[in-house]
Formats: sequence, structure tokens, C-alpha cells
Amino acid sequence: METKLARIALTAWVVFVLLFLFIPILIILVYAFNASNIQSWPIAGYSLRWFGSAWTNPEIRMALGLSLKAGLIATAVAVLLGSAAAFAVHRFEFFGKEAVSFVVVLPIALPGIITGMALNSFFVFWGLGLSFWTIVIGHATFCIVIVYNNVIARLRRVPRSLEEASMDLGANQWQTFRRVTLPMISTSLVAGALLAFALSFDEVIVTTFTAGAQNTLPLWIFGAIRLGQKLPEVNVVVLFVMALTFLPVLLAYRLTNQAGPMVK
Repeated sequence: METKLARIALTAWVVFVLLFLFIPILIILVYAFNASNIQSWPIAGYSLRWFGSAWTNPEIRMALGLSLKAGLIATAVAVLLGSAAAFAVHRFEFFGKEAVSFVVVLPIALPGIITGMALNSFFVFWGLGLSFWTIVIGHATFCIVIVYNNVIARLRRVPRSLEEASMDLGANQWQTFRRVTLPMISTSLVAGALLAFALSFDEVIVTTFTAGAQNTLPLWIFGAIRLGQKLPEVNVVVLFVMALTFLPVLLAYRLTNQAGPMVK
């Protein structure tokens, strides 16, 4: 009896948490189709007018382009550096190995405001003006962690015997990496890249300290909400951001699950 009551209570709590998280999102989705520029409930009518208005807004298009470019470049940097760090930590023994692993993970473990302030202080100290590239550097610092965690987790599950067998059969290190190791870790690389892009695309706190006068799409949303301007267009943009963030996360989840257990 107690077990049944506990199961019912736990189920009710899970449902409550999910409703608490997703009802505000559903409200935003509904408001994106509101025909009026006044957010009130119940909604008097529905329209697609704000989608066209948002798309033709030059500020939104510039912010979208900046977010996409920064996210793609930061993701590329994260894939290169994160996977290299994962291979170095997993394959080699050297002094300070654990410290290196800790330092790589630290940017995402710290509060975003601390990372942002630290990066801002670094750029100011060296006289580097805040620009597009400071945004990319700021995003790459925490995107590297995502790729690193995915790749090193997969490397720990990949049996070294497969690589040794490849080299015993005459393949050199590059051929072994290209034909054996890379296919086995490819899904973790893609999943890490997708998650890194999603994290970069909707980042606000670190971007605030590294963007200067530029606006990424999340910064534009934050500024418009704070000033109470163009709220119907904000709802449309938020809908787009959620969709663009949700899809990479969903794909990364599916890739991770499809990888299956590695033979030890």
C-alpha cells in the first residue's frame, strides 16, 4: 500500500514539475500567433502577421546572422580543441593530467557571470576591443567542455584492441584513426557539436560581457523584453529560438542513444 501511494505521489510530483516548466513555454507559443499587439488573456484572435513583421525587421535579421556565425565558428573551435584535449587526457600519461581535465571542465562549472567577467577583464587588460571574435572566444570556452565530455566518455568505451589489431594488420596511426577510431567516436563528435551549437546560440550571460555594442539574438530578446518594446515580435523570435535550440538537442540525444554499448 505504501509503495502504491509513493508511486502515485511521485507521478503527481513529476507531472507538476513538467507542467511548471512547460506551461509558460506553451503560453509563449500561443502568444506568437496573437493578432493583437497587446498580450492579454484570453486571446481575441489569431494571426501570422507578426511572423512577417519579425522576418522583415533588420535588427532581428542582423542579430540572427550574428548568432548563427558565432555559434558555428565557436562549435568548430570546440570540436577541434575539445576532441584534441579528450584524446590527450585519455591516451597519454603526464604530470598534471587531472589538473588539465579539471581546467577544461571549469568554465561550464563556474557561474556564467564569473566566466563573463573574467573574459571581459582579460580582453580589457590586453587592450582587445569587444567584437565578433570576442563573442566567439567567450562561447568557445564553454562549448569545448561539451565536446570534451562527449568524446572522452566515448573513448573510455572504445576497446584499444581494435586499434592494436588495425596496426598489427599493417595500418599506420593515421589510417587507424581514420578508419577505426573516428567512425567509432563520430556520433559523440556530432552530438557534442550539436549540443555546443545549441548552447552557444542561446547564451546570454557570457555574451553580455563579450559582445560590446553588438546584439546576438538572445541579447536582442533580452533588451526588447526589458524595454517592453515589440513584444509580439519577441514572442515569434522566442518561438524560433526554442525550435532552433530544441532540434540540435533532440538530434544529439538520438545520436547518443543510437551509439549503443561498446565491446570491452
